[in-house]
Formats: sequence, structure tokens, C-alpha cells
Amino acid sequence: MSLIGTEVLPFSATAYQHGEWLDVSDEDLRGKWSVVFFYPADFTFVCPTELGDLADNYAAFQSMGVEIYGVSTDSHFTHKAWHDTSETIGKIEFPLVGDPTGTITRNFDVMIEEDGMADRGTFVIDPDGRIQLVEINAGGIGRNAAELLRKVKAAQYVAAHPNEVCPAKWEEGEVTLAPSLDLVGKI
Repeated sequence: MSLIGTEVLPFSATAYQHGEWLDVSDEDLRGKWSVVFFYPADFTFVCPTELGDLADNYAAFQSMGVEIYGVSTDSHFTHKAWHDTSETIGKIEFPLVGDPTGTITRNFDVMIEEDGMADRGTFVIDPDGRIQLVEINAGGIGRNAAELLRKVKAAQYVAAHPNEVCPAKWEEGEVTLAPSLDLVGKI
């Protein structure tokens, strides 16, 4: 079953952010746009490159009213240790959510049960707490924050303009489409 359009299931967890522990729940994903960004594990290889890329683009997400939540099945203690020992992870300003029980990871259907780790899952959640984008990559394929930023802009545009859709490679400010009978067979 697709998670597109479904509400985020209830959860509560502890995150590490700005040198402090932070309580995070599904309620924090309401009232604003959010990206929930699952990755397999701290102290690994592809994960820090992805999280570093998100950190480098965090201001752009924030300027659009988007909060990012990095989530792995590591504990919030492990997130702090990684943050304190890695230059790349040390620049992260968004919350790193600990999910050692796997509740959140299972809620989003990205748990690799035999490993106890998350797939590389990316979820864009609208202010109503509904999932608008789902992407899951194989473990060896890193994600691109600039492409995610483009997709969030498209999701926000479509939400604000319900009679329009964004075509392939759409960039902010470009022409959109207004689906109608007149367009059938003409694109």
C-alpha cells in the first residue's frame, strides 16, 4: 500500500540538536512542511555525505518553511557522539532523531528487519501531516539535496495551486500545466 496521502502515524522520540536533547513527535510534523530523511546508520559511509549535503542546503529549506528530521535506528546518544566527532555531521543544525526501537522506521515502512536499520527513505510531509512524496533508495545510492529541494518546491506549488501540476524537470517560476480535456494527446 502506498503511503502517499496518508497521515503520519503517531510516534515520540528523542533527538539531538544544537547540543541538547529534544522531544520529537508526529505532532511536530503538523503546521509546517517537513522532510523526514531516513538513513541506515551513524558512523557509516554514504550517510554522512547525504546528511552533509542536507546541512549545506538547510538554509534554503528553512527559507521555504521546511524542517528536516534525520532519522536512523541509532540512539540520540549515538547521534551526539557522531555529531561531536565528525566534521561533516558537526555542521548539521536540523534534529537527528533516535529510533532505537524502530517504531518510526516501521511507521514509514522503511525498516530492513534483518539488519535493524532503515532504508534510505525520504518523505515530504505537508502541514496537515500527510505524506506527499515518498522515495526509497538502495543502500549504495546517495540522495541529492538540491533535487529534494526542487521536489519540495513543486509539492508546495501544487498545494497552493490545486488546479495546476508541475511537469518533469519543473523549476520554480517555470510554466506549469492545468490538466484538462484540451491537453489530452497534445503533450
